[in-house]
Amino acid sequence: MRKAKIDRKTNETDVSVEINIDGSGEHDISTSIPFVDHMLSLMAHHGLFDLKLKATGDIEVDYHHLMEDIGITIGSAVSKALGDKEGIRRYGFAKIPMDESLAEVVVDLSGRPYLIYNTPPSDGTLRDLPVALFEDFFRALSTHAMMNLHIAVVYGRDLHHIYEAIFKAFARALHEATSIDKERKGVPSTKGKL
Repeated sequence: MRKAKIDRKTNETDVSVEINIDGSGEHDISTSIPFVDHMLSLMAHHGLFDLKLKATGDIEVDYHHLMEDIGITIGSAVSKALGDKEGIRRYGFAKIPMDESLAEVVVDLSGRPYLIYNTPPSDGTLRDLPVALFEDFFRALSTHAMMNLHIAVVYGRDLHHIYEAIFKAFARALHEATSIDKERKGVPSTKGKL
């Protein structure tokens, strides 16, 4: 089983993540930000990852530290769980609707982190959570998972629907990229290493 546990404690946050890449979508998530809990629950469910996550932080100051550190910790856990990435498909793609919104996500577990984040203007909020922080979350996650990640919102109106489409598409794309290709021996790279 491809599993990992990562704890990250700083003066600003305390984040603990357990992930099982080969899970069934079981999740137990508590970040003290209800909308983030909802998005990460969707991610675990639709990606078929077992995910336990507990996170606290200085949210009385701002949500930024906690959002970024959650991304760092999830990314680190994904990277550790995948190990040398032998036999994985490496690439994943999903295009997911949520009512009037449509999101596309493409993942390459290349070992070369990069984020393209093409979403509507990010000056809105969901309750009191600035949606601009999701870019910081995904940048931290992609950097620490060593993944090339492209996120594009084709169209959408309701912010909740837009981010739900993004997280579901991310989950499905990551599930595809991390799945084992039974026809492949070794890592999916002519370099012999990812």
